[in-house]
Amino acid sequence: MLQGQSPHSAVAPVRLSLEVLNRRTSQRRHMLAVQGVSYVLLTLVLLVYCYAGTVPIVIPSTYFLAGIGLVLIFVVLSEAHFNDRFEDHYLTLFQVAGHVALQLCFLLAAPVIGFVFLSVVFLIFGFGALRMTSRQAIIAWTLTMIGLAPVFLLSDTPIDLPITTRTERVAAMLSFVLTIGQCAFVGLYGSTMRKMLYDRSFELKAAYQRIEELAELDELTGASNRRSIMRMLEEAIAGAHRTGSPCSIALIDLDWFKRINDAYGHPTGDEVLRTFSITMFANVRNVDRFGRYGGEEFLLVLPDMDADRAMRSLDRLRAIIADLDWSAFSPGMRVTMSAGVATLDPNETSDLFLARADSALYAAKAQGRNRITRA
Repeated sequence: MLQGQSPHSAVAPVRLSLEVLNRRTSQRRHMLAVQGVSYVLLTLVLLVYCYAGTVPIVIPSTYFLAGIGLVLIFVVLSEAHFNDRFEDHYLTLFQVAGHVALQLCFLLAAPVIGFVFLSVVFLIFGFGALRMTSRQAIIAWTLTMIGLAPVFLLSDTPIDLPITTRTERVAAMLSFVLTIGQCAFVGLYGSTMRKMLYDRSFELKAAYQRIEELAELDELTGASNRRSIMRMLEEAIAGAHRTGSPCSIALIDLDWFKRINDAYGHPTGDEVLRTFSITMFANVRNVDRFGRYGGEEFLLVLPDMDADRAMRSLDRLRAIIADLDWSAFSPGMRVTMSAGVATLDPNETSDLFLARADSALYAAKAQGRNRITRA
């Protein structure tokens, strides 16, 4: 829906369905909830350091307020559907930039436990990488490098992870456990996304296949439509010319079909066409091709079948159609068919081939219908 846009370029208003909007909002809520939980858990680790006397209480309290405040900003934007103006409705680059900036600020504010905040930077990039484009990743990496340069190059303050006391060791362990757990969550999230994309690819493949089938089928009868049956005819002619094998066709017409529509109504006429098509499919070979040529006319392509066999096959089909209990649709109803059969001549084109079959069909009608005539 949003083609040709850069990852964060605003786009003209697009009519997204309510279902799509709700699904997007739900996905963003889950992601923001995970971020909120992460800030709560890391605040608990900072409180342990505070209890050990490593950092003052202002560090965990300010970290919690700043982190949750940043998450709430994106929650407000999401619920207001501001995000839906962009192709990347997660605003991934802005979220990564905001959270990384927050970690670097606290790295400067409390370098004595700086490795805790650096580990969070890795997590942010790991999670953001699942949704960032290559362009976004380069921008995020560049901004982070610019932010880290002053910390490491312009400051002599040591960045540490204290483990002097038992409480500090507990806090360090909790920090690593939390980091490892979040890494596992990122991996699980990535695995879920891959499985979702894998399943979606199969769904799309099945959908495309169904679309292709529908594009080649006549909606009413389920037989091949004219475009499809003509393609099959061309393929059969090419195969016959290439191998020198015979190929026959039959143009079939339901006798007095207009009278059936006038007498019994078009719904009944439609059922007659469907029943006729089903009966034909059930009584032709697997290699034969059957399609609706137009109206009540149908084309049957008979590869590897000479004129005599084609005449016998069509006469058998004619008898089957005539013997069906058509009175089930309406008392007294009788349906028959006429057909013109033609066998391919050397170097003959499809137009001439069809014209000869059409002439034979015209002759069958002229001779009284319910009969098969050879070109």
